Amino acid sequence: MDFPKTGSNIEVQSYKHNGQLHRVWEETIVLKGTSHEVIGGNDRIFVHESDGRKWRTREPAICYFSAHHWFNVIGMIRDDGVYYYCNLGTPFTYDEEALKYIDYDLDVKVFPDMTYRLLDQDEFKLHEKEMNYPKELEGILHHAVDELVTWVSQQKGPFSQGFIEYWYERFLHYRG
Repeated sequence: MDFPKTGSNIEVQSYKHNGQLHRVWEETIVLKGTSHEVIGGNDRIFVHESDGRKWRTREPAICYFSAHHWFNVIGMIRDDGVYYYCNLGTPFTYDEEALKYIDYDLDVKVFPDMTYRLLDQDEFKLHEKEMNYPKELEGILHHAVDELVTWVSQQKGPFSQGFIEYWYERFLHYRG
């Protein structure tokens, strides 16, 4: 698999199980790009929704994408701490167009004190029926939620002490 080069600017695209484009983040600077993971940074970028709406993010964010785990993590840097929004979805793929993944509705919001909340379970159940998710998908995603919660409780990966701060400093360097 190709992977984006450090310092390059990429688009991030999420899709739904039926192949429909769900959401596009216009520009993310690649801070680390390997075949295993991509770490990116952005600040006040445009996001395009599939229904035509367009909005701008409110704060700087560090994004973590894995080629092996069924989730990605966005660390949003706010005045009162780092909030994490974790999307349950396929491991990423990358082509010259964009970094891409399939979003499977379930999300985990993690607060600065490392408490968390599982979101959008109703949306998952609805889309599971509408899009005829394969039976094994629910087990894969529940395992991913368990793995994600373990990472949060152990402060592993993007939840580790200093991770967001380190990559945010790199982002500021590349952004100039």
